[in-house]
Formats: sequence, structure tokens, C-alpha cells
Amino acid sequence: MELPLVVGLDGSESSLQAVDWAVDEAARCGLPLRLVYASLWERYEGSRPSFRTDRPAEEVLAEHIIASGVERAGLRNPEVKISGETLPEDAVSALLHEAHESSALITGSRGRGEVAGLLLGSVSLKVAGRSVCPVIVVRGAEQNRQGSSGKVVVGVGDSTEGSAAVRFAFREAEVRGCALHAVRAWRRPAHEHVDSPLDVDEGVPAPEERASTLLDEALREAVEKHPQVDVERHTIEGPAHKVLLDASSDADVVVVGAVRKHGHLGLQLGGVAHVLLHHAACPVAVVPQGD
Repeated sequence: MELPLVVGLDGSESSLQAVDWAVDEAARCGLPLRLVYASLWERYEGSRPSFRTDRPAEEVLAEHIIASGVERAGLRNPEVKISGETLPEDAVSALLHEAHESSALITGSRGRGEVAGLLLGSVSLKVAGRSVCPVIVVRGAEQNRQGSSGKVVVGVGDSTEGSAAVRFAFREAEVRGCALHAVRAWRRPAHEHVDSPLDVDEGVPAPEERASTLLDEALREAVEKHPQVDVERHTIEGPAHKVLLDASSDADVVVVGAVRKHGHLGLQLGGVAHVLLHHAACPVAVVPQGD
């Protein structure tokens, strides 16, 4: 049985945008969609939305949020199988528990009651850093969320453990029928200047050449398994976070990996993932890697 896509719903506009994105994704992937509301969410996200002049009890509020979310999802695509449930847990615990039976978790970028100007809600960040399944944080401009660019971007780093992110990105490009842009950033050694690379050792590949080789190696297996996906390879000089932020400006989704470290709880998101989760111009998929 295919595991569902799970959306964390809290009644905020950001979470409703996540619902819309998730409905479209479920339709593309042929997956059921499950909406969950954590009844203790207010401890994390602050004030309640005012659905009417008299504030409802928590149980009624939860029912209203779930029912409204399910109705919204059904109106967007009646063919997607949709369910909803209120969970008696805090938001982070509820979503991390759901992750064990989910194809992916989907959240908005901010919850209810977030301080104005806050870049990313605490729930989304904590879930992205600890989930056992991919987490997609829906953010960015409407055209990016709507998938109008026809481009999926995957960041390929140094570690071979990025293979899970690469596989996810290929599947995403395949179901969308769009191009995959595989991006690897590289940096020139501090002592080397563009006009006079005097200290380059004979037989040692130049940084750009090495980046291109590593990119090809990271993509080889997935390219063979997904021959129909149009792949564009990009090796770009600069800090990885800046390179991927620039790439996100006209992307439908950007995919990065998070490495699971032995002896540590959860994942190690790293600086690149943190920057993308806070600043990317499109939805961000964080894919857990192997041990």
C-alpha cells in the first residue's frame, strides 16, 4: 500500500498553502492525502484564528480546522483520496510520529501567531531536522508554488550519502514531466587567483573539473533508472547556499539532503539546508540520508 502524503494543518494561511501544494503533489504521484491537526499546537504557534465572534472550545476549533482543510483539498481536486484527523499531541511530536507511515511530510513555512518577519516557523524547522521521511516546507512566491517554472533543482554536495536526495529529485522531476537541474557548487582555493593559477599541482584536477566529475558520479545510477528525465548539470563557483538560493528563484522545488549522524538524535541539516528553509524562493524538500 502506498503511504500517504501528510500535511500539518493549523489554520494559518501558510498551512493552507501547504494543503494546496500537497493536493497537487498527491494527484501527480497517485497518493492519498492525510491532513493532521495537533490539538496542542497553540503551545508552539500562539493565538487562535477567529472563525467567529465567540471563540470555540479546543475540540470544536480542531474539528473546524480539519473539516475546512479537507473541504478545501476536495474542492481543489475531487479525485484525490483525502482524510483528516486531530491528534492529541504537540505539533512536532505528532508530525514526527506520522513520518514513520508517510511518503513525505508537508508543512507551511510559518504557523499561526508567528512574530511578523519571522522567516520560518519553529515546528517546520524541528520537523525538517528530525523526520525519518522527506519533509517539504512550502514557501516562496505563488508562481513557484504553482509549479509554473517546469524545473526541479537538486543540490549535490560532497558526500555520497546525497543519493537519497538525488533519487527523490529524479522522481519529482519525472512525475512533473519537467527538467532536473543538478547543481554542485565549487570554490577556488584561497591561494589561487583566476589570472595566475601558479600553485596547481600537476595531475591534480582543477576544482571545477573535480566538481563536474563528482556530479556525474552522483547522478549516474539515477540517470540510468530515469532515462526519460531531462537532466541539466551545473557546476557553479560560489558558496553552496548562495548558488542554490539563486537557483531557487525560478524553480518549482529545490531538493537537499540531511545526513543522519551515528550517535546523534535526528539529522544534521547543515548550513545550506538552514539557509534554504529560511530564504528559498520556492518549496524546499529536505531528504534524510543514510547512516
